[in-house]
Formats: sequence, structure tokens, C-alpha cells
Amino acid sequence: MSLHLLHGPAMNRHPLLLFAAALTLLAPPALGAQAQPVPQTSAKPGWKWTMDSVRTVVNEVRAGRSLQPKSWPGGARAAVLLSFDVDNETIAVRYGEPTVGSLAEMQYGARVGLPRILRLLDRHRLPASFFIPSVSLALTPTMARDINASGRHEFAVHGWIHELNTTLPDSAERALLKKAVEELTALTGRKPVGYRAPSWNFSPNTLDIVRDMGFRYESSLMADDAPYELLHRGQATGLVELPVQWILDDAPLFDPRGERYMNPRDVARVWMDEFDKAFEEGGMVVLTMHPHVSGHRSRIVALEMFIAHVQAKGASKVWWATHADAADYVRKQAGLGEPKPR
Repeated sequence: MSLHLLHGPAMNRHPLLLFAAALTLLAPPALGAQAQPVPQTSAKPGWKWTMDSVRTVVNEVRAGRSLQPKSWPGGARAAVLLSFDVDNETIAVRYGEPTVGSLAEMQYGARVGLPRILRLLDRHRLPASFFIPSVSLALTPTMARDINASGRHEFAVHGWIHELNTTLPDSAERALLKKAVEELTALTGRKPVGYRAPSWNFSPNTLDIVRDMGFRYESSLMADDAPYELLHRGQATGLVELPVQWILDDAPLFDPRGERYMNPRDVARVWMDEFDKAFEEGGMVVLTMHPHVSGHRSRIVALEMFIAHVQAKGASKVWWATHADAADYVRKQAGLGEPKPR
């Protein structure tokens, strides 16, 4: 994001836009970079803000009441939600400078990774939610048939071309999401009810757009381990948030070129520990995976280990659910009612 975006009347009307732009400029690219000097920008540092400005920014999108149910369906002790962000070539294309090599690497997700994952899910008869940029599905439309085959899985929206929302004006973000919903509905035969921002990248306009388009749940934010109701500028929305977390995402920890690379068996141990604590608390675990990442032979071992560990608790003790089913269940248990229009 360029410095000129930090100025202008739009910033005066929307303090969060200023905040988001500042974060984009100040965010370190890696953990090691935190020791480097703070970049010089024209953004006003937080210590110069008024308390009113701080409250306006913080309260734009906030966690409201917990929707943690007293129990899960069938008396299960915990809920497990498996999700797959089927990004494939959109990761290489979204910045506008793809290479043949990067496109080939991402094609692996549709060609090899997804079929391997679906075979694993079929073997255990487990449901999952597939968050898909509609461009990804348009490039390989047979994925819809393959995911639909079992009748257990859910399709949900993950942008049009895995665009970064904070780089877009409201009009562009809105148009792309509308296009994504229409195309995904046509390609899958089902209108999606759930949204996950590409790269979990929320703009100041994202929640406005998601609410206007009638989504029933959202899954991009990290304010809790349990499901919760989203607050929008201090007001209850009736929208269910199914929170995510980087430690429950395969992509950062499985990048062999990054400083944070972990052995898949070590990642499985993290996921199993997360589940064990959720089981103690009667809670929920949401795993986020990618066919072009976890679909590799040595990496799918982590998911296999996790499934075996969870199933060892006993079939009646764990509820495996799609995101849509989980959102509907907690909504009903909490008496949340329908999402509220803006």
C-alpha cells in the first residue's frame, strides 16, 4: 500500500481505514524483522491518538457474546471442523505476475492434493468445508463434482481470485464478492452461506459487504477459541464467527522455504494438543488446510495422525461437522435468531 493512500477525505470519514493502512505499512514480514527499526511513515502512531480514536478503531469489528453451547449434538464432548482453502493457481495469479513454475506448483492442489484429501475423508466418512475462490473452481470445474460426490461436504466463499481486501476500494471488493458468490453457486449447484476472507485479510469494508450479502457465518478472525457473535461498530449482528488461528493452519508451518518450517509430525502434535484442551473444555477445534499444502504425501500424515487421535476418544465423544452445520447449531442453542440487516 502506498503512502498516498493514508491521506484524503476517505480517511477522515473512516478511522479504521487509516489504521489498516498503517498496519500494512508497519507489519513486519517475519518474526525476525521485529528487531529492525520501525519504518518511517506518515501514519500517526497510536500513542498520539485520542481515546475516542482508539475506541472507534477497536470497536469497528469486535467479538460479542460467546456462542459456546453447553453440549454438542448427541452429547459429544467436543466439535471438530475441518476446512480446506482450495486456492490453487489463484495464489500465483492474484499479484499479477505469475510464473510457469509457481502455476505448476499450485496446480498440484487440484491435480493431486485434493483427490488425496478426499480419499482420506471418504475413508473415515468425515465432513469438511471447502472455501474456494471462484476462479480456482472455474479453472478446474471437476473439483465441484469430486467434492460433491460424498454428499457430506460444504462449499463456502473464499473470494474471487484470492484478492487482498485491504488493497481494494469498497466498490471493487463488493463487486468481486458478488461475482464469486454467483459463480460458485453456478459451478456447485449450491449457494454458499459462509465466508472466509482470502488470507484472512479483513478490510474496513468487509463486514459491511458480508452482512449486505446475507452470509450466515464468517470464519476469518481470531478473538476466541469458541464460536461467537460478531459486533459491528458496537452493535450485535446475529452473524456467527467460527474463529481461526495461525497455529491451526498448515500453510505457515509447512513452507519449506520459510524460517518457521515444522516437521508435519510436529505440527500434528500441536493440533492434537489443541484438540485435547478443547475436549477438556467441551470446546471446538477449527483446522484450516490447503490441498496444495497438506495434499503432499509427507504432509497429509499430519492430518491422518490428527484424525486417528480424535477418533481414539470414541465416535460418540466428538462431533465432526461442516462450518455451516456448526454455525446453525450454535445459533439455535444460543437463541441467536437470524443475521440482522444493517
